[in-house]
Amino acid sequence: MILNQFRLFCEYNNLMNQRIYSASSELSGFELNEDKGAFFKSVLGTLNHILVGDIIWLKRFAYHPSSKKVLSYISSIQRPNSLSSILHTEFDELHLERKKIDSIICSWINGLSESDLNDFIVYEDMAGRRFEKLYSSLINHLFLHQVHHRGQVTVLLSQYDVNFGDTDLIEIIGDK
Repeated sequence: MILNQFRLFCEYNNLMNQRIYSASSELSGFELNEDKGAFFKSVLGTLNHILVGDIIWLKRFAYHPSSKKVLSYISSIQRPNSLSSILHTEFDELHLERKKIDSIICSWINGLSESDLNDFIVYEDMAGRRFEKLYSSLINHLFLHQVHHRGQVTVLLSQYDVNFGDTDLIEIIGDK
């Protein structure tokens, strides 16, 4: 049951990331980088942060036996130094990496079993504090983190009169 929810989140995530990058592509280089007072300053800064968060969490998940192979690309990426790291200064490069990571996330989710989700993951946060939490709850966090920050990007886009459109999950939930 939970796994079906995560599969739905993958589909939603892909759709919203495609839309957010399409909408963001309407901005000039200056606008993408302009400090608008957001927590991660700009559209590009916030999009980078979303990717940083994904990489940090996926690197933690890659230690789980069910995830090592499918997350091997993530394991090969250097861990970002901070939550505000700018991994890609060029929008097109960031967009390509986003697509790649989104594809990996869905492959990873599709390879998990319901029993995997009942495991606990041991990890350290950016400050080195150790935690042990339920795998399914952490996966939920991964998706909700993206939703939260995409919402911030939509606000930034609206400041440039770029209409992002619908963001509701209901759009992709099938009928009976």
